[in-house]
Amino acid sequence: MSAHGQLTRRLPQLYVGLALYGVSSALLVRSGLGLEPWNVLHQGLSERTGLSMGVVLTLVGAAILLLWIPLRQRPGLGTVSNVLVIGAAMDATLALTPDARTWAARIALMVVGIVLNGAATGLYIAARFGPGPRDGLMTGLNRVTGLSIRVVRTGIELTVVATGFVLGGTVGVGTLLYAVSIGPLAQLFLRVFAVPSASGSTVVATGPSERAILPG
Repeated sequence: MSAHGQLTRRLPQLYVGLALYGVSSALLVRSGLGLEPWNVLHQGLSERTGLSMGVVLTLVGAAILLLWIPLRQRPGLGTVSNVLVIGAAMDATLALTPDARTWAARIALMVVGIVLNGAATGLYIAARFGPGPRDGLMTGLNRVTGLSIRVVRTGIELTVVATGFVLGGTVGVGTLLYAVSIGPLAQLFLRVFAVPSASGSTVVATGPSERAILPG
């Protein structure tokens, strides 16, 4: 694939992936069965401030980017787009999707939300336009502290889940199912959506099971 052909594919893939990430997060909210770790925090902050979850997600993402400065992380197009697109897509989906009222509907929304989240993660990471703000925070702390990605990720997730729960965020079976399934799902979809390089080989982001679990 030529460089122009790569870009023609990678740009739409980035934005479709980010938009679907916001959609998937909104579906998990409407299921009422538990959110992914960072959105537990975003929901808790939304409950306390009265701002929409999408706006909170955007503001938190922008604040995290400030932490990149001492960590000497460099944002890319995907980083900035992550901050702007996911929250907008999430709020739009929440506005159009009512809360599920039956157990069957709630479970369906949870399962679809988690699988779609994995696909969205594979799409935007495989596009290779730079990590999301939360991913960059994780990798930056990994480099500065010398701790493994797994330890840093776990510490961040436990912190945001605990804080979000105290603030009123929803923790449930969906949170647990997301935690155990998003790594394998991201690994699968990273391979499905890998962009062939100019030489014809397939490029797949490294370490998907450890790096792709955070939302952007």
